[in-house]
Amino acid sequence: MSSLARRLRGIFTAPLPATTKTPAKTIKRSSSNNSTLKEMVDKFKKSSGSKRFRSHYGYYEKAVLTLATAKKFSFIEDILEHQKQYNEISTEVFAVRLITLYGKAGMFEHAYKLFDEMPKLNCERTKFDKIDGFFQELPGNLGIVPDVVSYNIIVNAFCEMGSLDSALSVLDEMEKVGLEPDLITFNTLLNAFYQNGSYADGEKIWDLMKKNNVAPNVRSYNAKLRGLISENRMSEAVELIDEMKTSGIKPDVFTLSSLMKGFCNSGNLEEAKRWYSEIAKNELPPVRATYMILIPFLVEKGDFEMATELCKEVFSRRWLIEPALLQQVLEGLVKESKIEEATELVKLAKSKKFRITLELPSDKYYIFLLNFCSDLTQQAPSLAYDSF
Repeated sequence: MSSLARRLRGIFTAPLPATTKTPAKTIKRSSSNNSTLKEMVDKFKKSSGSKRFRSHYGYYEKAVLTLATAKKFSFIEDILEHQKQYNEISTEVFAVRLITLYGKAGMFEHAYKLFDEMPKLNCERTKFDKIDGFFQELPGNLGIVPDVVSYNIIVNAFCEMGSLDSALSVLDEMEKVGLEPDLITFNTLLNAFYQNGSYADGEKIWDLMKKNNVAPNVRSYNAKLRGLISENRMSEAVELIDEMKTSGIKPDVFTLSSLMKGFCNSGNLEEAKRWYSEIAKNELPPVRATYMILIPFLVEKGDFEMATELCKEVFSRRWLIEPALLQQVLEGLVKESKIEEATELVKLAKSKKFRITLELPSDKYYIFLLNFCSDLTQQAPSLAYDSF
């Protein structure tokens, strides 16, 4: 067992710390007074505009523990959410500090939410062992006992670290305190094991989930599907879709996109296009990632007509697209003498909405065709069409 896992075991057996003293004299006199506490929160938020103030963890800890003692959890959220506007939120030390403060206040769902938001806040997640501060430093005067949400934070942290054995050991700790893992626990483990190239171990987690009478949902099946695809077991992946439907679980856009990606990776154009079409047939809302997977594959296979149509859809939805990818589609259209389509793509890219500059192929003949067709299109679109 890793040292981190051993520390985890110690977390749940360590005695709670003694009641923390109220930090500041002003706060001491007014900890039970809602209006005074609100005034303290406002002053804290104003003070946090100072970089020097933000560098003092003690100020934050004292304020949070005082508010937690008074059970003013909305005030704690107000203070900590206010910190997201500052540049420090993109540093792991500052983000972990806020997560730990939520943990000290027993606000585990808020802690988990912030932990999950770290990538969106441009903050890398590497020092996950800091997360155990939730449990080591819970204020004794609150009498907080870790719940399933709390343990799920730890499971997720270990999985992100790649410490899968330690993640599994958390299940033992949960059993000791009479807690049962829930669907989130198992989905976290399934994602980690299936994506780690440990499909056989992922199946053991799947069986354990069934043993615990936890019914899989679409996210569970998506994790299993990605596991099959990672091993290029595409026929079994297709069968899993049928199993989902039989179980009454409707595949979502990520299910079908994953299957489409699997066929792209295996070089099967027709199957990739088939599963892409299933997204529309099932009236599922499209996502940008689907297009960013399929368009390069269509370019690779020389299907520039469909690639162009997908590019137009990307433009219509105002999604970002790499200019280099558009350039490849443009060059493919020109080489196939699809000048009208190429001209339309150039105009779309250069429009005020996108302002993407595409470079024409270096071949003078293609440049001549494109420019000639562009001029004709402006004068008489039907003539341009008939000319080619």
